[in-house]
Amino acid sequence: MLIDVQGVGYQVMVSTRTRAALPARGETASLLTELQVREDHWSLFGFIDRAERDWFRTLTTVQGVGGKVALAILSVLAPDQLARAILAQDKASLARADGVGPKLAARLATELKDKAAAHGMAPAAPTGTVISVPPAVADLVGPAEDAVSALVNLGYRRPEALGAVATAQRKLGDGAALGELIRAGLKEIAS
Repeated sequence: MLIDVQGVGYQVMVSTRTRAALPARGETASLLTELQVREDHWSLFGFIDRAERDWFRTLTTVQGVGGKVALAILSVLAPDQLARAILAQDKASLARADGVGPKLAARLATELKDKAAAHGMAPAAPTGTVISVPPAVADLVGPAEDAVSALVNLGYRRPEALGAVATAQRKLGDGAALGELIRAGLKEIAS
């Protein structure tokens, strides 16, 4: 895309998701941007929202994923779908993007599993559903925050603890006591 900023044109690469969300030609739009500087080229990437930009940054930390491949992935999978695919180890969904073969899809699923939880998604429940949870324990309040901490201290991984407590809290309600959340969270992990 060519973006006009007070008379100066900038070539910005965007995902199909961002392109579809932008207004018609000539109308005002706002994009979050990321500049990648390489030895032979500067590339400007644009994003319609913070989630897409954050995933772009995360994807480009994986060896073999440059800016264009990251945009191809984000064109095929929205940020929440990408997190679900990574947590479910769905390599076929990841491989749908141009430039992503089976080996790269496997690397993405393996290397980004913990980072997907940090982007606000919990592991898939046994039924195949994915539970959206706050991105950090600091965002949880009261007993839920303490329950996640207790499960982590018991040796469970943070994404697993977040997903279990989120499910338990959904089932028990917001007024659930700490002990109830811990017991229900342990049951969720065991099931």
